[in-house]
Amino acid sequence: MNEQQALADFQNRFAAIKAQGYVRSMRRGPTGIGFTLETLLEIAENNSPLPDIVGRELKAHRTKSNSLITLFTFNRKAWQMSQLRAIQLYGTPDSSGRMGLYYTLRQTPNSAGLFTHVDDDTLSVRHISGNVIVSWQFDVLAAQFSKKIPALIFVSAFTEERNGVEYFHFYRAQHLEGTSPELLANQFKEENITIDLRLHDAGTKARNHGTGFRTFEANLPRLFEKVTEL
Repeated sequence: MNEQQALADFQNRFAAIKAQGYVRSMRRGPTGIGFTLETLLEIAENNSPLPDIVGRELKAHRTKSNSLITLFTFNRKAWQMSQLRAIQLYGTPDSSGRMGLYYTLRQTPNSAGLFTHVDDDTLSVRHISGNVIVSWQFDVLAAQFSKKIPALIFVSAFTEERNGVEYFHFYRAQHLEGTSPELLANQFKEENITIDLRLHDAGTKARNHGTGFRTFEANLPRLFEKVTEL
């Protein structure tokens, strides 16, 4: 089955699911929405958080949810300052008592004086002293984003609870595809994407768990150049 046939097959299956109205969750908890949709679409459950439909990842979203998701992590050649030095200068103790940088950053300086700065070509993490901590080119970020999520089928659902059981009405499906450096720069300016620093002092060096680029699920369609209703 080629990509167009797979999308057409998905549209037919989704139309039938949409016509059912509210359906009972087939699993309790936050993963219930994805598991229920996959089951209705007859997609075998796997270990991937985003199962594929011929190269297109599937994401189910509760319309009223404000959950953050990680788009990708990326550090390669980005750090302008020694990571250990950055921890020593701007870190705080983590839950284990180690000094670390565990911050979600935006354009307003946080308590440590760190903030994100956006210009036409570059995204950076800076300190109010003027120090540049990390820096990325938007064309590199766009390439990483496209590598991680080249296309996405984004399914939205209304939810309601009946006698302690969650029900879903899968009412909308969108095909999201492609991004650009300019689009991502605008999304950072609007703070629809945040940066998570996640590293700590491991003695002689820093232990970096990957700088996370995150967004609210509801913002996902804004990150793609082409949005098609299915």
